[in-house]
Amino acid sequence: MPVAASAQPAKAPPAPRQGTARAPADRTQPVTVDADRMERFGKESLIVFSGNVVARQNNSVQYAERMEVYLDEKGDRILRTVSTGGVRIITRDCRTGTAGRAEYFDLEQRVVLIGNARVWQDDNVVSGETITIYLGQDRSVVQGGKQERVKAIFYPRGDNRDGQARKPGPPCVN
Repeated sequence: MPVAASAQPAKAPPAPRQGTARAPADRTQPVTVDADRMERFGKESLIVFSGNVVARQNNSVQYAERMEVYLDEKGDRILRTVSTGGVRIITRDCRTGTAGRAEYFDLEQRVVLIGNARVWQDDNVVSGETITIYLGQDRSVVQGGKQERVKAIFYPRGDNRDGQARKPGPPCVN
């Protein structure tokens, strides 16, 4: 989630899903950040939000305990964000992701969920040590760790586990 200058932090635009890439218009939408504390380091072009951080952009939300927002030299554009501490993301198409850390790279349109990463939508779920989402390429890579392999569960559309027709869930509200 790009952050426009000063106190607008970025949100990691999350989660792997075939057939969806982040719309270019997302990058021009404003970012709203709520946190217990904000500290700006002008020389480093860095803004640090801490304590119950909630970042929103274009109906996407990211929650974390800490978010570092790295801006360009002029402070006009977010280059990178790093979020840590109970990271949870919800995309505007209702995908949810969790990890210990999330890194967003604006120029590459890449999000990396690190540390027990998991992304799901409805009953479908994928997990691994890291999940890298290439937003501009509609591609994602899930990697296992030393102790655990990649796990994925995908259900056919229209059917649930009982063989009955799947009923649509309630609409996603971010």
